Amino acid sequence: MNRMLLSYGLSIISTCRTASGDIWQAHFGAAAIGSYFFVKNNRLDEPTSQRIFVQAEQMALSALKEDAGSHLRCEEIVNPVEAESILLRALERTIDGLHWVGHHVIYSAASLSAIRELDGWGDREQIAGIADLICSFDKTIPGRSWIGYTAGEVKRLTIDPEDKFPPIRTPEQLSEFVLEELDAFPVIYRAEAHHDLIGHLLTFSHALNVLYDLGYPEFFRRGMVPLFKLAKALRASRSISAGETIKLVSPVDRLPLQQANRNPKLPVESEFWNEDYGKSDWDFGHVFKFSHSFYDHLARVHTKKPSYVEAFRYILVQ
Repeated sequence: MNRMLLSYGLSIISTCRTASGDIWQAHFGAAAIGSYFFVKNNRLDEPTSQRIFVQAEQMALSALKEDAGSHLRCEEIVNPVEAESILLRALERTIDGLHWVGHHVIYSAASLSAIRELDGWGDREQIAGIADLICSFDKTIPGRSWIGYTAGEVKRLTIDPEDKFPPIRTPEQLSEFVLEELDAFPVIYRAEAHHDLIGHLLTFSHALNVLYDLGYPEFFRRGMVPLFKLAKALRASRSISAGETIKLVSPVDRLPLQQANRNPKLPVESEFWNEDYGKSDWDFGHVFKFSHSFYDHLARVHTKKPSYVEAFRYILVQ
């Protein structure tokens, strides 16, 4: 296993704020960590695994740039139990809200799982960098691109009995819920306000499952309301009829929305990785993140409907 990807990923997340001034470079860190666990948790043959690792390493080193040696710092490593405690205190401030479609939880879960896998990583400055990134989501918007809502309206959404969201107490129940939500879209559009949000429904819920797996069920439970808000907002885009005037709020998407193309290849197939995804910047890391989250959900459910996989084909980069 290419464990160096975990260290690369943590370093990218840790230096995100100081290196870029915003929260988005950490996408590539979470993706590097996701690529490691995607290979580890799925029975992929050696050639496929190596193709994934080659592209993931290229992505990580591209994101690190001049900070490529930062994962090798020689200061004393923080005790892993203390490191987890520091990151959870940071997440405590934002876990109850929907912030940037759940990236505060996604980055937290990726970091915690990597530190646990490595049995410790990072000096105090590096752990503080991750904690600062997580804290920076406080009071931020739910996301910038929506169909049927403004960001303010999404923020004010409430979860009501008529929404008929199921009681969810375990990761298995959450995985079944989000896969059923994915399967319910008759059309998936190639847009930040649609395929990208659906993909983040997968990654946000997966991050909550990871927190549960790591022994933090309270964070899993508290994250359910913001996750349901994201699901509720997405449900408004299920029944768009031809010729209907669509309320689209996005700085990047444009009408008319175009249906996503069906990807004939899947990330568990060697042929999928014949493509050089670096040409598309690895879909901002989503080629690894969405794959990791979807197949983790699929592994948790008893009934693996072919329609889940079919719907996922429209989420993948093409």
